[in-house]
Amino acid sequence: MGFVGDHLKQSATAFRGVVANANLRRLQIAFALGIVGHWAYLVAVAVFAYNVGGAGAVGLMVVIRTVPAALIAPFAAVLADRYSRTRVMIVSALGRAALIAMAGISVSADAPAWTVYALVGLAMVVGTPYRPALAALTPAVARTPSELTAANAVASTLESVSYFVGPALAGLLLATTGADVVFYLTAVAYTLTAFFVARVHPPTAEPQDQPVRSNFLTEAFAGFHTVGRDRRLRILLTLFSAQTLVAGALAVLLVVMAFQVLDLGESGVGYLNSAIGIGALVGSIAALSLAGLSRLSPPFVAGVLLWGIPLALIGVWPEPALAILLLGLVGAGNSIVDVAAFTLIQRTVPDDVLARVFGVIQFLWISTFGLGGILIVPLIAWLGADGALIAAGLFLPALVLVLGPRLLRLDAAAEAPLAELSLLRSIPIFAPLPGAPLEHLAGRLVPLHVDAGTTIVHEGDAGDRFYIVAEGALEVSQEDATLGELTAGDYFGEIALLRDVARTATVTARSDAVLYALDREDFLAAVTGHAQSAEAAESVMSARLAGPTATGYRSAVN
Repeated sequence: MGFVGDHLKQSATAFRGVVANANLRRLQIAFALGIVGHWAYLVAVAVFAYNVGGAGAVGLMVVIRTVPAALIAPFAAVLADRYSRTRVMIVSALGRAALIAMAGISVSADAPAWTVYALVGLAMVVGTPYRPALAALTPAVARTPSELTAANAVASTLESVSYFVGPALAGLLLATTGADVVFYLTAVAYTLTAFFVARVHPPTAEPQDQPVRSNFLTEAFAGFHTVGRDRRLRILLTLFSAQTLVAGALAVLLVVMAFQVLDLGESGVGYLNSAIGIGALVGSIAALSLAGLSRLSPPFVAGVLLWGIPLALIGVWPEPALAILLLGLVGAGNSIVDVAAFTLIQRTVPDDVLARVFGVIQFLWISTFGLGGILIVPLIAWLGADGALIAAGLFLPALVLVLGPRLLRLDAAAEAPLAELSLLRSIPIFAPLPGAPLEHLAGRLVPLHVDAGTTIVHEGDAGDRFYIVAEGALEVSQEDATLGELTAGDYFGEIALLRDVARTATVTARSDAVLYALDREDFLAAVTGHAQSAEAAESVMSARLAGPTATGYRSAVN
């Protein structure tokens, strides 16, 4: 009980931290405005298309909204890794607002339908970079790993609420005015989104108009390469994509269930969707408890299972009341999967490619959802509605049996040790870093065991690593003159990396020692990307370049 109480207390603290953190609060308000407008807008777009060309036009509109956005997502995400993420979000939101307003004007003026279709498609393309930029920016403004998880849970809660609020608002406006009014209000919502994003000031320095380091295609596919190199990410995204594949199938199955399986008629489609929405809301609130966990793969796997098993049970026992309850579990599983997966990815992926990895996720998300909707149709024809439900439901548990244990083992091995985190926090250069970047850095530390007499760095050599002393004693010398000693908690090597100069001193182990090494790229990305960390590094360098103090050459080697 004590563990549960401490865990809940930690979760509540993380939630309060999200509210108290001005940057996170503004991001959440911006997200809420945009997502409510998005859901209201989708309803208005569907109604407009149906009035113009019936069900076929609605299907065409779905293709226009999804296919271009899916194809462009990995490329659009490059912007959020090369330019200020807040600026990318502002431009994306304002561009979307302008295009949606133009679509509203076209509807008001009875312009040709293709004009509205084109503007809707362009608005989706212009809006594509927003979510990858948001997902990449959130770890930079979250102060602790728990706060990051809580921020994702709050966003999931807001998205669940907007699933009701947006369509309800659109329904009210469509009943009293018209689709064009919904378009105008959505444009206002996205304008306000840009306003709140503009008030976000991350403590971590954002990418500032960085030149493309290689050709654009190489930059664009860096997200795919990052996923391909990381076994844990590959397994995670395979399960995540499988879940969205089943989600796409469920969009079709809900209609079939209402008419053919449960005999609920047209109103049943709404009831079943509402059951998922309510479950998602409950699940997102429950996901706040994940904020106190260091390992998130177990709840992620559990969430994937909650997506599959209930569907199979509906196929076996097709009772309306039971189906509504089970679909509520599906909704809860969806929220848990989203929060756990997003947080795991934000903790794992380096910041300089994080937006592009989320661009890959956006591409997979849209593509697999559409593919699921296509594949389920012949499956229903082959197995019948009940059989298709059972098959779709058992697909995810079967995949979890194969990949789940591997993900759990890899996650356990990759968990950032508390000792390394504590050591990094004790160093002035790293102490200002937010929780997620610090946790990522701890995972990149390489332990080194050196014997007494071993030379670790030599005067005049090029600098390729930063070092932290965990155990033992090291001697610092320059031109054969001893300058001082380094012991546990001291560090060296940063001047050569930050100033791009050769080592100006030699460091030798006086006794057997344990060190942690951090490669040049990881060190520079962490320190130069955070204003306060860069200031701390400059202070340390200024002090050591002034010469050893009377207390000895402590933490003063480049």
